[in-house]
Amino acid sequence: MTRLDHVVIHVSDWTRSNAFYHDVLGCEIVDAGGRTAYRCGDQLLNVHGPGVTPAMVARLPVAPGNSDLCFEWSGPIAGAVAHLARQGVTIDGGPMIRHGARGAGTSVYFRDPDGSLIEYISYEPAI
Repeated sequence: MTRLDHVVIHVSDWTRSNAFYHDVLGCEIVDAGGRTAYRCGDQLLNVHGPGVTPAMVARLPVAPGNSDLCFEWSGPIAGAVAHLARQGVTIDGGPMIRHGARGAGTSVYFRDPDGSLIEYISYEPAI
């Protein structure tokens, strides 16, 4: 069996992106061998950005704003909506029923500071 180990995203402003991924998504900002990474539970987002020259990249490296990431929200989606409102984050879509890794769930969509699409999905019943 295989499972996803990490995903690479690209940001254009370290300070702004570190604050967003920490404050809005709850990721821990970690040093990943001289590079910045965001640890989200047991998943890792490796981060490319200003001043980083990765040793090996995809044929078409991801550009700031070109990522589409989904994070599981623990609890009903109303909690995610309230959290995003407290953080001043605009919801672009939802809540709506979507299909994720664990089946049908309720999702909301929003954007990171570079415009990448971020989704919270909850598998809890809506309250």
